[in-house]
Amino acid sequence: MENTGKSSFVVVANRLPVDRVVAADGSTTWRRSPGGLVTALAPVMRAYDGAWVGWTGSPDDELAPFSTDDMDLISVPLSPEEISMYYEGFSNATLWPLYHDVIVAPEYHREWWDAYRRVNDRFARAAASVADEGAVVFVQDYQLQLVPNLLRRLRPDLKIGFFLHIPFPPPELFAQLPWRRQILEGLVGADLVGFQRGGAADNFVGLVDRYTDATAAERRVRMPDGRTVHVQPFPISIEVSEITGLLSDPDVVQRGTQIREEIGSPGSMLLGVDRLDYTKGIGHRLKAFGELLAGGDITPDEAVLVQVATPSRERVEAYQTLRDEIELQVGRLNGEYGRIGQPAIHYLHSSYERAELVSLLRAADVMVVTPLRDGMNLVAKEYVAARTDLRGALVLSEFAGAADELGDGAFMVNPHDIDGLKRTLLAAMRIDESEAEERMKLLRDHVLSHDITRWAQEFLATLRST
Repeated sequence: MENTGKSSFVVVANRLPVDRVVAADGSTTWRRSPGGLVTALAPVMRAYDGAWVGWTGSPDDELAPFSTDDMDLISVPLSPEEISMYYEGFSNATLWPLYHDVIVAPEYHREWWDAYRRVNDRFARAAASVADEGAVVFVQDYQLQLVPNLLRRLRPDLKIGFFLHIPFPPPELFAQLPWRRQILEGLVGADLVGFQRGGAADNFVGLVDRYTDATAAERRVRMPDGRTVHVQPFPISIEVSEITGLLSDPDVVQRGTQIREEIGSPGSMLLGVDRLDYTKGIGHRLKAFGELLAGGDITPDEAVLVQVATPSRERVEAYQTLRDEIELQVGRLNGEYGRIGQPAIHYLHSSYERAELVSLLRAADVMVVTPLRDGMNLVAKEYVAARTDLRGALVLSEFAGAADELGDGAFMVNPHDIDGLKRTLLAAMRIDESEAEERMKLLRDHVLSHDITRWAQEFLATLRST
């Protein structure tokens, strides 16, 4: 049905939280999308009966506002050229690698920047048109960093919050960006700017003080007009009830047992679940596991690695190259150490339904989360939520945002240290039951008490109080 009203709570994100489903008869319906951002905000939208401004994911898609899954949705159209330059270009070939420690070199093109500004302006105008007087507007992530200031110029009556889901780089990296001042000025249009980690918040405050006319200290920015911008870490989390609800289905639990049987009932099942992205450290993980096989520390009877690599940005050249490298690495290791009917590594380049994902989490003895840099990593928290049996071990990179919260119960590791990663994987596989239970209790105490509802409530309460 159509929606033509105004909303007192508006989320602005690059993508709408739904995917188009075309039936055999050509009719179109919409279903909720997978992904961390949607998982994080869908329950908040239901609670506040809000509107969501975003792109459908298809070029030249101009739709009237519509409602689905208890959300009012406002579509922002993008042309094929804008998808190439704003999304694949500036967002994912400039900002993404820059913000993730330049693991891949960022590209700086003026025409990409022009497209980024143009699209951010369109998102800001769409939000301004749907927001009620004095509404709260919650802007999401690195694709829309100019929106807060653009929106403030259009609608100074609004209360504006911004949250960055990815890391924010240190000054020496961010300083490379030719449009650093414009990005910083875009962000301080918000009343509250949130980050995953305290270090990111401190990076931002220092850069604002250095490159803009505002003064900043102690996570507060004083604007020339007297307005105060609050800066604070808000580590994001998961909808725990969704996972526990799936685990109440006996078929989901039984599927976990079946998965272990299908991979040969090894002594230990190691699991990685990631988008296929160069920040996730998949190659480092495979190298460490391969060296354990090569050194005779483990055999495919003792340990099997299941690596789910969800397709991601497949039109971007760096991602195409990464996929080729990972698949070559998996093929080589299975060729050397696998046997007929018993590969050492099960590599799955596909997306999974939530129930199947939870079954995988339930089946794994060791969850391997080894990003080279990550804003948070919600899969680490999902694994903990799925271990109602208090079994399993989490191997976690110290470069994931989740390390700040889960370090006491996880096996912490520097993924660049392959020897250290090998030792940590062996320790996690060989942990005794009592230690595993003790560690998992620590992990679960935190994740269950710091869920997505608490994250949203804390951010929105802070925003409303600014």
